[in-house]
Amino acid sequence: MRESEYWTLIHAERARLVGLLDGLAADQWQAQTLCSDWSVEQVVAHLSAAANTGKWAWIRSIVAAGFNPDKHNARLLSRYRGPNSEETLVIFRDSTTVTVAPTKDYPAFLGEVIVHGQDIAEPRGLSLVPDRAALLEVARYFAQKDFAVNSRTLVNGLSLEAEDADFKSGSGPLITGNLLDLVMTMAGRPAFAVSLRGEGAEELRHRMS
Repeated sequence: MRESEYWTLIHAERARLVGLLDGLAADQWQAQTLCSDWSVEQVVAHLSAAANTGKWAWIRSIVAAGFNPDKHNARLLSRYRGPNSEETLVIFRDSTTVTVAPTKDYPAFLGEVIVHGQDIAEPRGLSLVPDRAALLEVARYFAQKDFAVNSRTLVNGLSLEAEDADFKSGSGPLITGNLLDLVMTMAGRPAFAVSLRGEGAEELRHRMS
């Protein structure tokens, strides 16, 4: 897939998430997500930071943070968090079509938008359905490479097969499920591993516990 095609998918997934965020009540912005201890507003600010941080800005930030990823993320998040949730959303909305990334790992940055969108939607019981082509690109990338999450390591020695898409990866005990559940599980979200099936499913859930 060409770089321009990745950006088209990234922009579309950001816009899809903006549509969901537009419907949230004020109190929902401070509710917890599936992403560690971050609230909805913090996750959105993190995505704005990711959308606006290029290579050299990323390097300066991680060096200033003493190469501590948590401190690095917190510094960038605070920079792109508005004084209230409405302003935080404005910042993210304005970042929807930005084409900035610190590396050429475009499937990873596409995955970041998809995964964090589900981090927000799933606890609220809201539907946020990613583009199928985008989801396939992320699934293939996550199965082949550790990046922001140790996705490849997590499924090492296991075979994955989507029941609703043309996706197969790995070798070993088989795990089957919906493509979105497989992607979110590879991203380290146990809530999505519950519905996975196959002889390897329990082993995968054990690795995540």
